Amino acid sequence: MKAWVHEKTGDPDVLQLRDMPKPRPGCGELLIRNRAIGLNPVDWKFILWGHDAWSWPHIPGVDGAGEVAEVGKGVSHIGVGARVAYHNDLLRPGSFAEYTVIPARAAIPLPQSLPFAAAASIPCPGLTAQQSIGKVPLWPGAHVLVTGASGAVGGALLQLAREKGWIVHAVASASQADRLLKLGAATVTDYRTEGWKDAWKRRTQYQPLHAVFDMVSGAHAASLAPLLAANGHLVCIQDRQETAPLPAFSTTISLHEVGLNAMHGHACDHQWGRLVAAGVDMARKICEGAFDPQLIETASFEELPASLSRLKAGPNPGNRVILL
Repeated sequence: MKAWVHEKTGDPDVLQLRDMPKPRPGCGELLIRNRAIGLNPVDWKFILWGHDAWSWPHIPGVDGAGEVAEVGKGVSHIGVGARVAYHNDLLRPGSFAEYTVIPARAAIPLPQSLPFAAAASIPCPGLTAQQSIGKVPLWPGAHVLVTGASGAVGGALLQLAREKGWIVHAVASASQADRLLKLGAATVTDYRTEGWKDAWKRRTQYQPLHAVFDMVSGAHAASLAPLLAANGHLVCIQDRQETAPLPAFSTTISLHEVGLNAMHGHACDHQWGRLVAAGVDMARKICEGAFDPQLIETASFEELPASLSRLKAGPNPGNRVILL
């Protein structure tokens, strides 16, 4: 098979297109013939950083969509030819190839009418947003703030939060305001506006915030903790809180970290079943026109490193997908 591999860490231009042995699925696994590959920030970050668990040359990539080409032993719930999307463990050989082996429990069944390009946008952005939403037990009408809202995860989160009946306030570039309002934001704050955090602090005296979803950094999230009402929720989608950002027994907020890859090493089958069901629901809603997959670029397999470089350079108001 053809695969994009790297033998050293670096920018996306370290990737090389090579002939590699086509893998075989083991017990509880599926071999997927990839038809589309979803590109994500975690891809270029780990190409840059590397990981001790990898063997070289390494095939990166966590998201893909395609058809089941072979079924491993012990798998009975899905068969050859089934259309699926998946998020694969970043420690394993990944999706930047014509074929990828995945855990069978990670396969998201797809409707026949769903294009593979849209399907490849579901796993990392959509399921990360779903995990984030699931962290907080809020009610319809609750007010939440979403920073970094213009990215792929932010756009998915806006749509899921709107379905919950939450009132969502987005923080992003002013140029993305119209798009974010269509996705479900009630208001949009330009992050470039000087003193916007202070303005929000004054605003919360009259309208409390019940959750903050931050996609910038742990330090940035900590700076937003004072905006939360009593028993509020601070959800870090980039980084985490190593120390409590507020004094003990003040507003008694809850701290949450989000990392989709943790599912591969630590989740039970029941958790996977719930996550896959959420992916199936997103796929159905895309077909019905009720969920925007936010596709901003589709490129060929040969263009993968260049597309990944564009993702790294940004901005990325949506998803970049590779078609095979």
